[in-house]
Amino acid sequence: MNGAQLRAAEQLRSTISTLVFTPDRLAVVKGGPVVRRAYFDRALGRLAPARATLPAEYGAALAQRNAALRRISLGLSSAEALVPWTEQVAETGAALVDARRETLRLLSPAFAERADELGLEGCAVVYEADPPTVEMLEARYTRDVDRGWTGVGPHLDEIGIVAGERDLRTFGSQGEQRLAVLSLLLAEADLIDDRTGTPPLLLLDDVLSELDPTRRRILAARIGGRGQALVTSTSAGALPTEPTQLLEVSSGSVIAR
Repeated sequence: MNGAQLRAAEQLRSTISTLVFTPDRLAVVKGGPVVRRAYFDRALGRLAPARATLPAEYGAALAQRNAALRRISLGLSSAEALVPWTEQVAETGAALVDARRETLRLLSPAFAERADELGLEGCAVVYEADPPTVEMLEARYTRDVDRGWTGVGPHLDEIGIVAGERDLRTFGSQGEQRLAVLSLLLAEADLIDDRTGTPPLLLLDDVLSELDPTRRRILAARIGGRGQALVTSTSAGALPTEPTQLLEVSSGSVIAR
């Protein structure tokens, strides 16, 4: 960054926040729990930089505990060797659950507001997780040794995205799932701007194709005048407002219009 080597990607993330919408981001809603956990853990890092390393710290402790479980199952180690990793998984896991709760507490009101603006009512993010404890982990000792992996903790938690009483993963249309992902992105953009005073860079790829004219205008009003936003479309006519700069990409060439 500016000619200097960074020690970790987290340093770049804390300097400039970049939020991306692409069609495959619908997996945040319609994909499996692992996709949602990863999405909200990245949001955690942007909204609470001091806690950004928690997911990685938990993952490292979990990997060590799982490796110790496999060694025990092969008769290469003892139960005593597992104790420090059980304690570390419990400690970092509880911290991660707490950080996720705080992140979702911050995101949920703004998410509901942005979704309501776009015509998707009653949206919320649901996270009903219990932090792991040493007692919980020890109670599963035999099963965990048999399987060679840790069967409880935030690496297995579900984060639900709902509209009213409907889980949008199972009971949402593709259009509703698209609006939910876009609403999450806009909600996070608002929070980052409010908390840091610096709006994030928005990269929105093919975001307009399935929005009607009213929703396109709402989106343009929401992103206009708040930092830099790059929007791609197959047609300039899909843009609901006059862009600051219009670039046409054709046959490998970029032409300013």
